[in-house]
Amino acid sequence: MQVAAEHRSELARTPLAIRRVDAIPLALPLTKPVKMAAETVTHARNLLVRIEAQDGTIGWGEAASAPTMTGDTIAGLVAAVRDHLAPVLIGGDVWMRPALIKRMRTVLYGNTGAHSAVEMALLDLAARSAGVSVIDLIGGPVRPVVAPMWLVGNATPEQDVAEAEARKAAGIRFFKLKVGVKPLTTEVAAAHAVRGALGVEMPLCADANCGFSHEAAERFLSLTADAGLLFLEQPFAPDDMSGLAALARATPVAIGADEGIHSLHDIEAHAAAGARGISLKLIKLGGFSGALAAAALCRRLGLAMNIASKMSESSLASAATVHLACAVDNVDWGVSLTHFYLAEDIVRRPLAMANGLVALPPGAGLGVEVDEAAVARLRAD
Repeated sequence: MQVAAEHRSELARTPLAIRRVDAIPLALPLTKPVKMAAETVTHARNLLVRIEAQDGTIGWGEAASAPTMTGDTIAGLVAAVRDHLAPVLIGGDVWMRPALIKRMRTVLYGNTGAHSAVEMALLDLAARSAGVSVIDLIGGPVRPVVAPMWLVGNATPEQDVAEAEARKAAGIRFFKLKVGVKPLTTEVAAAHAVRGALGVEMPLCADANCGFSHEAAERFLSLTADAGLLFLEQPFAPDDMSGLAALARATPVAIGADEGIHSLHDIEAHAAAGARGISLKLIKLGGFSGALAAAALCRRLGLAMNIASKMSESSLASAATVHLACAVDNVDWGVSLTHFYLAEDIVRRPLAMANGLVALPPGAGLGVEVDEAAVARLRAD
């Protein structure tokens, strides 16, 4: 039987054993509080996974806690890795990553954030050891850069306009309004004011994070018809499929799903209900393998995609999001990177934006270098 060249080289590799797995809780301060429908966030409570191979090579992964999205708390994430996933990884061969991932899924169901952080660290480790980029291990790039969208959600329309104008001047090419948290009249006024400031050509969408009632969502979309919103993301609770279907029928504005997407089945169900686009996050789908399968399904179903980090992840997880976004062919609904909202980062050189674009990080692995002194300072045991 003939074996492909790349498979022959993998089979010829000397096994690279994992000798240590650390689960590190972090508290990363935001530049300013972010008001969501269910909470106001001042610090990002994130899990950092550090995997060390027998030869000293280190891989890093990250996942945000998301109690209202995935059910993952920071304590739960740490326990999932420390008590369940790490024991099955120790002594395992880094080059047998698919087998390691399968073993992890047999010992721990769900816990998608923990699985995502570990898979990210395994990919980073394997790519660094091989001297290649993570994107080379997930299919290769279809684009070299992404254009991050910017989330606008201040107390007043005037503040929203000032922020939008400043970010437009800095090169941002896609904006998202945070809605479902203030009086409806204020949010409608903000949508019109921001549209006026940005001009008619700038892509502008809105995200309710499950914060709208049925009546409020219909009124918001009706009253902002002239604002030209590209889509409204997750207006209702994740399981309110009948509400989504009714709203999709009642408005020409595309309705998207985020908090409701945790599996391929969820994508199919939301598409059947009338959703026209999906937000894909690594923490919701258990890592790169799940997210890439979800992207392929979206392509088959004709759904637009937003590739997103959770609020707020460091440049490590944002780098992973850039790798994912550069590997899939449809990012019509933008790319959301959230390290920009942090007052402190954990990498030596945070991902930078130039002319509104963030490039695929060069170098081996995820392409960013974790600053272990910063990790120690921001650790939150």
